[in-house]
Amino acid sequence: MKKITINQKKALLTAHILFASIMLGVMVTFLVLSIAAATTDDPEVFQACYAVMLVLAGSSVRASTIGTVVTGVLLSVLTHWGLLKYYWIIAKELLTVVAIGIGMIGIYVWSLKAADLAGEAGWDALHNPEFLANRLYLVTGIVCQLVSLAGMFALSVYKPWGKRGSIV
Repeated sequence: MKKITINQKKALLTAHILFASIMLGVMVTFLVLSIAAATTDDPEVFQACYAVMLVLAGSSVRASTIGTVVTGVLLSVLTHWGLLKYYWIIAKELLTVVAIGIGMIGIYVWSLKAADLAGEAGWDALHNPEFLANRLYLVTGIVCQLVSLAGMFALSVYKPWGKRGSIV
């Protein structure tokens, strides 16, 4: 396959970094919203936090995940990096699968359920074991997503473990 020019690579890398930054920023926003929902004394703020998470899960999380994956794959196949030549890229690919599962599926489902339960029951949702379990899943997913994204950023900077041997 034909490789891209240095300017094309820089443009693609810029897009990749922007999409990845949006993913990270949205997850930090989720963390802030979940903390705000857990500590507020205002039922409207409580409901609004989960409503905003649902909107972000259905828009920014999906768009940034798709954009990051597409630009990452293009960078791998259109440059010297390749999809399987380096251990650090393989590690990023595995973390990407985790990020897709947690971000596009888990966080969306948990946000939808939290928004529904908080919208229906309002403040009383805090006495619902289903809501409390779902909130725990959501917060755990947010933390796992943040750790996964931080790991991918670190792998991109440090590029540990080197190049793989020849593939037989």
